[in-house]
Amino acid sequence: MSCARLRDTVAALTRMVEHHGNAEADVMDQARDILAGLIARDDWLPEAFAASDPQRYRQYLLFADPLDRFSLVSFVWGPGQRTPVHDHLVWGLVGMLRGEEEEVAYCPTADGPGLRAGEPTRLRPGMIGAVSPTIGDIHTVANALPDRPSISIHLYGGNIGTIRRHGFDAATGARQDFVSGYSSAMAPNLWTA
Repeated sequence: MSCARLRDTVAALTRMVEHHGNAEADVMDQARDILAGLIARDDWLPEAFAASDPQRYRQYLLFADPLDRFSLVSFVWGPGQRTPVHDHLVWGLVGMLRGEEEEVAYCPTADGPGLRAGEPTRLRPGMIGAVSPTIGDIHTVANALPDRPSISIHLYGGNIGTIRRHGFDAATGARQDFVSGYSSAMAPNLWTA
């Protein structure tokens, strides 16, 4: 397994933010193309960043820009695992690498407390979804497969593991602050063969 594909992606993202900054309107299309190139093949993700856990989904840092302009993360979902309702507060792209995910977007109700759920959407390998405060930022994500793990690669316009975000009670709309952190204290060595 070679990290060359991941290293090339990080280099392209770094050039992108150096040239355009990381404002959503300036980078989403180019960032989508870069992420699509990364997930087009499934031969680069080190096994340590693809390991599922029977108790909880895993969020592995693949790379965080030292100026917090973007981060690249692998999410590994065991069968039946899902997130709570949450937001991001930065733009994000979700590229499906293995398996399938189901996302349900939420928005505030017009006539009272709580959040209204949208229709579920499904991501399959090679597909890319998006979230942001301007296009919709509150959702849940779940492994859509009952019998095996699923893996998605997330690209965010900030270091997602360090951002103070919100979890929500969909029935009441009550929110609670959280910082997700990462499931491992290490990131892959981008300079392995």
